[in-house]
Amino acid sequence: MRLRRKRAKVRAFRKHFSMQSVVDRTDRIRPGDVLLFSTMRDEHVRLPYFLRYYRDLGISHFLIVDNDSTDGGADYLLQQEDVSLWSTKASYKRARFGIDWLNWLQSKYGHGHWTLVVDPDEFFVYPFCDTRPIRALTDWLDTSQVKSFGSMLLDMYPKGRIDAVPYRAGQNPLEIAAWFDPGNYVIEKNKNFGNLWIQGGPRARVFFPDNPKKAPALNKTPLVKWHRRYAYESSTHMVLPRGLNLTYDEWGGEKASGILLHAKFLDTFTAKAAEELTRRQHYSASVEYKAYAEIVQHNPELWCKWSEKYINWRQLEILGLMSKGNWA
Repeated sequence: MRLRRKRAKVRAFRKHFSMQSVVDRTDRIRPGDVLLFSTMRDEHVRLPYFLRYYRDLGISHFLIVDNDSTDGGADYLLQQEDVSLWSTKASYKRARFGIDWLNWLQSKYGHGHWTLVVDPDEFFVYPFCDTRPIRALTDWLDTSQVKSFGSMLLDMYPKGRIDAVPYRAGQNPLEIAAWFDPGNYVIEKNKNFGNLWIQGGPRARVFFPDNPKKAPALNKTPLVKWHRRYAYESSTHMVLPRGLNLTYDEWGGEKASGILLHAKFLDTFTAKAAEELTRRQHYSASVEYKAYAEIVQHNPELWCKWSEKYINWRQLEILGLMSKGNWA
């Protein structure tokens, strides 16, 4: 595992030469700031609400890599005083789906900070997030001597066709994609990395019904008290050193955990799936996007009679999808 981590660090160093700084405001980062890292491509329509959501949570600075966007999103980010932006035309796939770029940025700017790594369609929910800023969570984790915080990716979708209601810039996407699968999740332990491997939800149910093992992983460790010697190994599914993956209690108790509300399935999804299938920049020859494109052509609807409408984090705790642990 130590060798894998060193290789990841070397890859990150090599891949950072493909990035160019567009605007660097990292001199505004202060000790104790919680930082957000992300990669994006053609996500302009999502950015206004994405930034507002995380500012409201208490994120102090955004460090974003733009992968050759053409929709004006990079220009929009240039105008945001709390954003530092890098751009690259390099292969997303060859950068291990962007994680090499972010490993480098986290190593350089995230050392000693709590860092949150999310995509523009992911919204971090944690216990008491409706009343406590993210700094309250990280302060409690520091006091508890915990260095990482696990979350499950929860796919959100509309009731009816995913392309029925157009998404507007600045709109909360959960006003449209308000439903989720409350069950149907399979969890097993990854013996090599020590993390839990979670699959299921609508992507297993609808896109991979005959082979749910091919469905995307839903386990993530997005929030880490970063050290320059750390590295993500496979997106945010696994992080090294492997001890950072132990975000759960092995002895029958409960550790606090969160949820990433994944608002992927909006009316923009059909075009996005077709584009990504053509680009072939995703995992396993874009097998995931092949399934997406095939299904949405015929029946672009994920809602079913077991779907549940999202209310708040307490609902997710009752369903056993997240936990507040001993944080009161």
